Amino acid sequence: MILPDERWADGGWRWSRAEALGFHHAWTYDHITWRSLRDGPWFGAVPTLTLAATATSTIRLGTLVASPNFRHPVPFARDLLALEDAAGGRLTVGIGAGSASGDATVLGQAPLSPRERADRFEGFVTLLDALLTAAETTLDVPGFSAVDAPMRPGCLQQPRLPFVIAATGPRGMRLAARFGQGWVTTGDPETDEGLVDAAQGAAAVRRQVEALERACADVGRDPTTIERTVLTGLPLDPGLGSSEQLRDTIGRYGEVGATELVLHWP
Repeated sequence: MILPDERWADGGWRWSRAEALGFHHAWTYDHITWRSLRDGPWFGAVPTLTLAATATSTIRLGTLVASPNFRHPVPFARDLLALEDAAGGRLTVGIGAGSASGDATVLGQAPLSPRERADRFEGFVTLLDALLTAAETTLDVPGFSAVDAPMRPGCLQQPRLPFVIAATGPRGMRLAARFGQGWVTTGDPETDEGLVDAAQGAAAVRRQVEALERACADVGRDPTTIERTVLTGLPLDPGLGSSEQLRDTIGRYGEVGATELVLHWP
């Protein structure tokens, strides 16, 4: 996870360095503002990833995560087509419902309840899936509409570029089971702010993996076909205190069913 917090001339090298170090993928956050960093430098995710695509050749790139807080599926899908093309097909789009943060009100919209956010997220994912799998789309979903929206030439990856869906609750898990090539978690949303140790973090992820597998069973999907990504950091233990601690953290999450681990650039 590489924050979009430096001018490219100063921080762009981090992407090629991540590739040279052998990482499988590199991500950035997709926010207008973010927590305590809202008054500091912060660049857009799509142009940042486009520059990253030109600076790399093998590492996969992606958003972790984009949300409907300030995005509409139609222009976002157009941006994703161009970004995937720049990356030569090395793009994964991480998407989530978004929180009641500054992103949720920055366009002047009224705050939504958790249920309303879940409704809008389901509509967002449904429409984004439709847009990226068809040459032209007309569809009404909760919160969004598309009328004769063209998406040519289409995705390089077929039937569309992969989704990694952030989810912790039952509705989000069902969306991940239906539409996701991957699922991502940052741990237990009920955990108080602050780090937990790797054992506690892995226990929370184990419970979530079990819920994901139940959601897969509900929709008739083989649960082994969905990647399970853990994004470390609050509230999960980043496990960067030493190489031994990192190996222990990786092992613990692997034991509970995680297939991918994302670490923040130190």
